[in-house]
Amino acid sequence: MSTPLQCLIEKGTEDAPVILLLHGRGSDERDLFPLGRELHPTATVVSVRAPFPGAPWGYGGGWAWYKFMGGTTPDPESFAAGQEALDAFVTDELPEKLGHTPTQLVIGGFSQGGTSSLAHALRNPGTVAGVMVFSGFLADHPSIDVARIGTTPVWWGHGTADSAIGFDLAEAGWKSLTAVDAALATITRPGMGHSIDAEELKSAREWLAGVVTAD
Repeated sequence: MSTPLQCLIEKGTEDAPVILLLHGRGSDERDLFPLGRELHPTATVVSVRAPFPGAPWGYGGGWAWYKFMGGTTPDPESFAAGQEALDAFVTDELPEKLGHTPTQLVIGGFSQGGTSSLAHALRNPGTVAGVMVFSGFLADHPSIDVARIGTTPVWWGHGTADSAIGFDLAEAGWKSLTAVDAALATITRPGMGHSIDAEELKSAREWLAGVVTAD
């Protein structure tokens, strides 16, 4: 897609990592923006808006990264287009907005944003310092090869009572990553639905501190 993606940016210290956050379907760049500072005290936080309006697909007035078909299956064409828009943002737009190319970029998101973050890392191996998946899944798409995760660390949290993306889908993703010896850290939140709670955020923050280099 040729239209640049909109984003919010909170600058951090010069040598700190950049955290790129992707919202879930039907939301926008304001949703996860406040979490960035909770994840890291000095990082530059970037929260980006997905490329597709959600209303035509029944997702309300917000935005979406792809059209969801059920299970772990995105619509192939919109998923590829969403990934291409994200790739262009990371490669071209983000360095221009920051005035430099990030040396430590961690990508993560919630629901569709988590799924898209993991997909970006798999489609562009070795380009991010880590991936955070909040209540997402491993997408079933021709461009996704889980073996391409290599040594990139992945953190993944999921609630057992998630009715939007079932916990069994998280377990399936964990199994696939474990099978290729991925550096995977997981947290299971008993009774939690499709959301992010304080314990999950604490787990992600502690993981992130061990992944990025302190400034």
